[in-house]
Amino acid sequence: MKIKAFIASAALMASLALSAQQAKYIFYYIGDGMGMGPSVSAETYNRVVRGNSTPLTMMQMPVVGWCMTYSASSPVTDSAAAGTALSTGYKTLNGMLGMTPDSTAVTSVAVDLAKMGYGIGVATSVAPDDATPGAFFAHVPSRKMSYEIDCQMAESGYNFVAGGGLRGLTKDGKDTDALERFQKNGVQIVYGPDEIEKITSDKVVLLNPKGAPSGNVGYTIDSIAGVLNLPLIAETCLKQLERTSPDKFFMMIEGGNIDHALHANDGGAAVKEIVNFNQALDVAFEFYKKHPDETLIVVTADHDTGGMSLNAHNEKGLFYIDLQKISKEEFNGYCKSLLKSRNVYTWDDMRQYLADNLGLFRVIPVSGEKEAELKDMFDRTFNLRNTADQKTLYANFNAFAVDVFKIFNDAVGFRFTATGHSGNPVPVFAIGVGADRLKGFNNNTDIPGIILEAAKGK
Repeated sequence: MKIKAFIASAALMASLALSAQQAKYIFYYIGDGMGMGPSVSAETYNRVVRGNSTPLTMMQMPVVGWCMTYSASSPVTDSAAAGTALSTGYKTLNGMLGMTPDSTAVTSVAVDLAKMGYGIGVATSVAPDDATPGAFFAHVPSRKMSYEIDCQMAESGYNFVAGGGLRGLTKDGKDTDALERFQKNGVQIVYGPDEIEKITSDKVVLLNPKGAPSGNVGYTIDSIAGVLNLPLIAETCLKQLERTSPDKFFMMIEGGNIDHALHANDGGAAVKEIVNFNQALDVAFEFYKKHPDETLIVVTADHDTGGMSLNAHNEKGLFYIDLQKISKEEFNGYCKSLLKSRNVYTWDDMRQYLADNLGLFRVIPVSGEKEAELKDMFDRTFNLRNTADQKTLYANFNAFAVDVFKIFNDAVGFRFTATGHSGNPVPVFAIGVGADRLKGFNNNTDIPGIILEAAKGK
């Protein structure tokens, strides 16, 4: 049965008895930075370039709404305040995690569900002690307190936590006892896909392999061998919860790399991350198909990042997305390695690299005027070395990388209003027990309470 037909029939059958049902299996998917523009861009890519007449799974869900994301301190939230709202139902100041503005600790829906006997999994494609995952177990006045967040993660008792790497292993230049704290609390730490089969404990932290990216698991578009990816993380989380708490469980899965790509104004990487996020969502939906009367799936975002929109006047530009073989961050790293190298690197060398990895010149036309401007920036960056970096939340990009990706984005049809967050609303998609309560207009503080009510069968 096709996914769309299954959803329609299952939703109709489930609606007859939802008020009497309890959501025993709850999946909470959060696309970090995944506002309306990035979501629509990914669906357009899915339809036009991938040739799928079936929309992305999240866009097939019968309940659709939208959500405001402002924090207690600003019309434009950060991930800490938004994560706190999505996990606890309370607004707080930007930068604060699991606390109200007066520093009172507030309880996340995951903790409430754990007290009700639910198994708990919290996973992300960025660091597991980052803002959004941290909001489900930590209480700190600053999201930068990675060591303290790791200590509270170790004490959470959750069955599964996953992400890139732990950032609290050092503090003020010195090693911490964070790993020892996990060990004392009976938490098994495993590294990378190859160690997943070694999981034996009821409490596990899954991280990227040692030496691999740790701030995130790596971008989908970079195809880094041997690292974790979000669909694999979601599969492993589900298996762990089915093993340790088969009767009822809660999973929060964050697509954190979506936000990283959008901060970089890297539209192609962001689209590929949303497709990857959707593949991770398929893990939950396959489970839902087997348990439609006991399952709730909620998909939303903590905020919009970049103010991204798709402005292509024809479909041709969208096909350029698949010419992109590297993320902007990876290209920026390549450029910085060239700056450190003593090897002679010419404009012709760079021109060939751009043709091979972004399709510029080879497929994507670049006017003589644009090429002259780009070559001038190349000379200023690599020879004269008198250009300034563009600073964003997660990376500083050299001026040449910025110009290259502006040309690429223009060719595709992507536009950005900023490298930071915006106050734009974000989508909400849902299916299953209690999902109807998410229709229409929401505030992000509404969602955890609706989830908890569904778990109680109210």
